[in-house]
Amino acid sequence: MIKIATTEIETRPRPRPAVLLIDPYVPGQSSAPGAAKIFKLSANETPLGPSPRAREALRAFADHLQDYPDGAATALREAIGARHGFDPARIVCGNGSDEIIHLLAAAYIGPGDEGIFTQHGFLVYKIAILAAGGVPIVADETNLTADVDRILAKVGPRTKIVFLANPNNPTGTYLPVAEIKRLARSLPSHVLLVLDAAYAEYVTRPDYSSGEELVSNSENVVMTRTFSKIYGLAGIRLGWCYAPPDVCGAINRIRGPFNTNGGAIAAGVAALDDKGHIEKAVAHNATWLAWLAHEIAALGIKITPSAGNFLLLHFGGETQARAADRFLLGRGLILRAVGAYGLPHCLRLTVGTEEANRLVVAALKDFVNFESRARA
Repeated sequence: MIKIATTEIETRPRPRPAVLLIDPYVPGQSSAPGAAKIFKLSANETPLGPSPRAREALRAFADHLQDYPDGAATALREAIGARHGFDPARIVCGNGSDEIIHLLAAAYIGPGDEGIFTQHGFLVYKIAILAAGGVPIVADETNLTADVDRILAKVGPRTKIVFLANPNNPTGTYLPVAEIKRLARSLPSHVLLVLDAAYAEYVTRPDYSSGEELVSNSENVVMTRTFSKIYGLAGIRLGWCYAPPDVCGAINRIRGPFNTNGGAIAAGVAALDDKGHIEKAVAHNATWLAWLAHEIAALGIKITPSAGNFLLLHFGGETQARAADRFLLGRGLILRAVGAYGLPHCLRLTVGTEEANRLVVAALKDFVNFESRARA
């Protein structure tokens, strides 16, 4: 009998298998049905909003909507360079720092290559690694904090990138500059270390660095930043990286030719120019982060000390965390469930306005009292 080789006939386009392994990123909840007033404390957005100068720049840009933006984002790169003392040629801008992360993965990870991130690290790292055809490798943390030795233990011959959020979201923990330097020094020279410093502007700790010195003196360290947090421009998506020339050259080859829109460029330049607004945001956060941590801990709810603009609240288990979430939603207070980060017993609370901060503490106090009565 003659056997005829056959192949399966595809009936529709199919994505690469790695794409189907990706769990889509799910943003925090933004609605509380039935609540008279909503306080969204789930997305680490600044309660002060953007600089008035950024608002005005965006309004003025409306007269130029028909024009393509500068594909090199020259004015924005120069403004970032002037603000931080960086060479603008070593800056690449993008549609949020998320895009920069994806570009780095696409440029340096191929099929079978490995990308490392920590146990409770930002979910986008895994997505970017898988989307590039790579293998995500998780390094355990110690006390919800990245551990340099555990990261290094995961480095192998296929490792191409290490992603590290510093401070980390959703834990708020960070590594001091000495540990960051040790990590960079210990990595093989061909492995790219990506320091995601989305919350750097909020950090007031003397032993912290966002990593710019390492980038300036290394060929394999990149720092990513965002305008979505303290600058209050999350709605127009704007991010950037400071990187070695070769890395900039690689991602400039694959990014979209107009990946940073004109309105975002104009607003970003204006936001950088308003130092007073940023100083107010830092002061507001320092005051209310400390107040929230003290008041919530006094209720018997464990918190993880944070260097960012949010707190991680620990409950007695997943059931209690869900009950607390429902209780708070009933009062229009939206927190972030973080089960996707392996923390189903926790909720993340963003520092809000004075009104929101006082309301959330009062609501948590009522919840604790309600739980106590229910157990009695």
